[in-house]
Amino acid sequence: MSDSSTGGAPPAAPAAAPPVRHERLRRGSLGMLDIAAATMANIGPAMSFYFGFGFLAVTAGVASPLTIVAAGVAVALLGNTLAQFSRAHPSAGGFITFVGKSFGPTSAVTTALLAGLGYIIAMSSVIAISGGFLQIMLQHYISGFDFPWIVWTLILTALAVVLMVRGVAVSTKIAGFFFTIEMTVLVLVAIVSIAKNGGHLSLTPFEPRHITNGFSGLAAGFPLAVYLFIGWENSAALAEETDDPRRNVGRAVFASIGIMVVSYLLFAYATVTGFGYNVSDLGDAAIPFVTVAQGTVAFLAFLAYLAGLTSTLGALIAGVNSQARLIFNAGREGLLPSFIGEVHPTRRTPTKAIVTFVLISLLIIGGWGLGHLIGGGAMDPVVFFGESSTMGTILVLLVYLASNVALPFYYRRYRPEEFHIVKHLVLPVLGATSILVPLYYLAKPGQEAPLDWFPYIALGCLVLAVGYAAYLVRRDPGIGERVGSIVADAE
Repeated sequence: MSDSSTGGAPPAAPAAAPPVRHERLRRGSLGMLDIAAATMANIGPAMSFYFGFGFLAVTAGVASPLTIVAAGVAVALLGNTLAQFSRAHPSAGGFITFVGKSFGPTSAVTTALLAGLGYIIAMSSVIAISGGFLQIMLQHYISGFDFPWIVWTLILTALAVVLMVRGVAVSTKIAGFFFTIEMTVLVLVAIVSIAKNGGHLSLTPFEPRHITNGFSGLAAGFPLAVYLFIGWENSAALAEETDDPRRNVGRAVFASIGIMVVSYLLFAYATVTGFGYNVSDLGDAAIPFVTVAQGTVAFLAFLAYLAGLTSTLGALIAGVNSQARLIFNAGREGLLPSFIGEVHPTRRTPTKAIVTFVLISLLIIGGWGLGHLIGGGAMDPVVFFGESSTMGTILVLLVYLASNVALPFYYRRYRPEEFHIVKHLVLPVLGATSILVPLYYLAKPGQEAPLDWFPYIALGCLVLAVGYAAYLVRRDPGIGERVGSIVADAE
């Protein structure tokens, strides 16, 4: 019998809701070596060592290389947390996804805001020093040359953005090429310097009794040593574009940390011995490693400057590439404005996230510089590098801390059958503990301005982030279902 004979057609079934369309990055663009090279380029060993080791040596003394060993162990503990999360749930969201899946949507939004702001502030230091270091190099070799460093910064940043929006494969390979140049030069200069000073070499830099003020000196130098490794987490945000991310992200993390520990120890030993174990003279040098190169063979100084320049450029490209993907993923999951979560229709790059990330960084540089002008002086890019990287690092360390706390909760909730007492509890607890040391020294009272303001700024950012997160989750309860919904190797 027809429906018409029964007096009418049955009510139509409700139309199925259209599937949510997620913007996806280009999968399979990178291999393990690519993301490992990008991670080490993001660390920027020449840039980090040039502007960080002098302070570290003055703080910890002749045996300052031991603080690098301690920092390497701490970062390896953090690397375990990242590797375990990436093995279970690889995501371009990195720490944002990991914390959000463990503790819920409010924590995800809070982490997105803290991580995004922390990385942008820290990366503004790299953007500024790219032009600043080029100016330093040109002034050294061209007498009277005084072209504004900010112009160089704008030019180099624009070129880097063009490379990044063209595609992750080409920009990552260029960052890796820059990293190869800087590492080759650094190792060459270090070996030649050690050979030249062979007559007075000793194990003094590795003897604990030569650490200034013993354990307190080691602890005080520890935050500076940890900063040398910032960028170690780069590979996690590239998971969606990486072959076999569950395996390769962890391998890239540990390979990068191991190579950097060995390399920094070599550079530190060459620098300390190059100054005849005199940390006062070392601390007074503008760029201690370059001074050592100059005192060894003059041409090596030019190569050392070149390594510094390629380091800043490689760190700029690799850092923005990685960290912009964190805010991109937060945008497509609704934790941040949705336009950030769009990709280029053909190149599959997060163009809007990259441009937004860089523009905010430039605004921070401009605002910081305006503050200096109001105060009666021009902003020194090297001083800004130290200040902005410190402020950004405080926020990033809070994210590291939350991630370590989250790992045992994640595995007990989602993968209880895989829970391992050492990997998923003991090591992350040790990692969280190691983060408290640099946080204390970065936040302790009595520091000079503007460093004494930074803990209060960070606390204000945390309170505002939590408040906004609570508001956003109440307005959009569906956020909880979207956090971590895009797995890197899922179709």
